[in-house]
Amino acid sequence: MKKVLIITYYWPPAGGPGVQRWLKFVKYLKDFDIEPIVFVPENPHYPLQDESLAQEVPYNTTLLKRPIKEPYGLAKLFSKNKTKQISSGIISDNKQSLLEKCMLWVRGNFFIPDARVGWVKPSINYLKSYLKANPVDAIISSGPPHSLHLIGLGLKREVDIPWLADFRDPWTSIGYHKKLKLSKRSQKKHKQLESTVLQACDAILVTSPSTKRQFETITNTPITVLTNGYDIEKTSEEPLDTDFTISHIGSLLSERNPEMLWKILAELVKESKEFASKFKLQLAGTISEDVIQSIEKHGLKNHLKNFGYISHPEAISLQKKSQVLLLIEIDSIDTRAIIPGKLFEYMASNRPILALGPKGSDIEPLIISTQTGSFFDYFQEKEIKKRISSWFNTYKNGSLVIDSKGVEAFSRKNLTKKLAELLNEIKK
Repeated sequence: MKKVLIITYYWPPAGGPGVQRWLKFVKYLKDFDIEPIVFVPENPHYPLQDESLAQEVPYNTTLLKRPIKEPYGLAKLFSKNKTKQISSGIISDNKQSLLEKCMLWVRGNFFIPDARVGWVKPSINYLKSYLKANPVDAIISSGPPHSLHLIGLGLKREVDIPWLADFRDPWTSIGYHKKLKLSKRSQKKHKQLESTVLQACDAILVTSPSTKRQFETITNTPITVLTNGYDIEKTSEEPLDTDFTISHIGSLLSERNPEMLWKILAELVKESKEFASKFKLQLAGTISEDVIQSIEKHGLKNHLKNFGYISHPEAISLQKKSQVLLLIEIDSIDTRAIIPGKLFEYMASNRPILALGPKGSDIEPLIISTQTGSFFDYFQEKEIKKRISSWFNTYKNGSLVIDSKGVEAFSRKNLTKKLAELLNEIKK
């Protein structure tokens, strides 16, 4: 049985999407004769926690932990709420206080590539010693945080073991990167580190075709698209909501605020008493105050139900009960490569998906090929309104269903099989 060392920051009890990818790979790797050894921080700062995910870690998993020093602990002394927001990726463009501006500037220019950079050298020293006594066949680093790729880079220089760099999100082209108030020197350093990692690793994993194309302009290292996926969740079957519920599960950042959609929904409420009596907008996750204010500004306060953060099993249950599932991505060239992990769980819920994103998004061909809903860009207001109205009429008739195709290709077990095949191709 091959052995692989997986270096990741997010691990149970971490909540949110970042933990799902490698937790699920670890869950299934032994089914394909690969033993995972997981290296994580001992005392991390997780802005979101979900204790239920700990139940999915195989009982005999080798888990290595080392202490980490993070600046967020000190930052909390100044502003606990702002620290939590920034560490969660919620960076508002509006009404930034002097304190928030200072925190962003320090985060962007003193901690490169990110706030976990202080964990790099101690981790390299520890793992170098561990690997001499406990050889593995491959090393995988997963980012963000992209400082973990620097651990992989350091080990690559010290030990003769193949190294795969897994990018759950892009590095310098990710949306919030531009908000960190980077100096030209800091921007250059990020680019240099990104290029060094991409050139030095033996293989690259990415979650979208656009990220692959972007990285191919920087490196000749082999790149494999291995998307996120869905797992077979053990949740009780519950009847669909009696109301016409449109539900968004996951974080809604300040920029991910589709005012155009709130406007359309407000128009439908005003134009139809029947729609107004049945429509409910449900949000579950970390929601920016900017988003809540925008929804209320459009007169939808009485139609809004904000669950806040809920556990993963609760999220799966909510998805299965909802009439329509809402997927929102920021309208930006930089986000065309982002395929939210929840898309695949949405697909598995067998409910119609209403997806909004930038033109040319990698989300669109996935939804079209699986016939799991409709994708629109931000300039298709009439088409969006028509689609919601159509689904509402179908809902009234009790026949709002979808006939999806090929969704099983994105099951976590099938994706782990692809990962195992890649690992088996790697020679020491």
